[in-house]
Amino acid sequence: MTKLTLRADAARNREALIEAAAEAFADHGLDVPVEEIARRAKVGVGTVYRHFGGKEQLIDAILDKRIAEMVALAEKALAEDDPWHGIVTFVVEGFEMQARDRALKEVLLCTSRGGERIAAARERLAPLVRAIVTRAQRAGVLRGDVEPSDLVMLHLMLGAVADFAGDEDPELWRRYVPLLLRGLRPRATEGEDRPLPHPALSDERFERAMARWHSR
Repeated sequence: MTKLTLRADAARNREALIEAAAEAFADHGLDVPVEEIARRAKVGVGTVYRHFGGKEQLIDAILDKRIAEMVALAEKALAEDDPWHGIVTFVVEGFEMQARDRALKEVLLCTSRGGERIAAARERLAPLVRAIVTRAQRAGVLRGDVEPSDLVMLHLMLGAVADFAGDEDPELWRRYVPLLLRGLRPRATEGEDRPLPHPALSDERFERAMARWHSR
């Protein structure tokens, strides 16, 4: 067997592993064992470690791209001419991406997985989400007391519906999108927004809540 053939086989195995891991993570989340990824790729477990050194590096290779797609979505929402449509775009299309890929949802809502590259990508996403919220508030189409973390909470709410409905009705979450979005609109009472009955989580409290939620 020539060196060229060996290199071609190695490249095919690497691509097969990436494809198998992407499918496995999307279906079952990040806790899929290495053996399952190797089985789907039709290679030995040793091949996984030979190409990636372990599952964490494989997670980095796949989810770095997924988070980049979320960043691109936030940029798209921020570029919308209508600030309210930008909010709708980020909430709806963002959850569509998470509904298709369980691993993406896990890494967005968890601080303990995904490696340094994923953490850096999440840091890129945070200011974009804040800009989406601030722009809509300045345009008067979003409540003044809405925080960026509230949009993440909407994804959690929709995720609870999606997890509950499961195979029975995987699109059921769409029914609740307009109900949730309606609550983000300003509600004038004597010229002012009626305040929400409870404050949003600060960034620090949000991270602590996510860590505890994941540990459960």
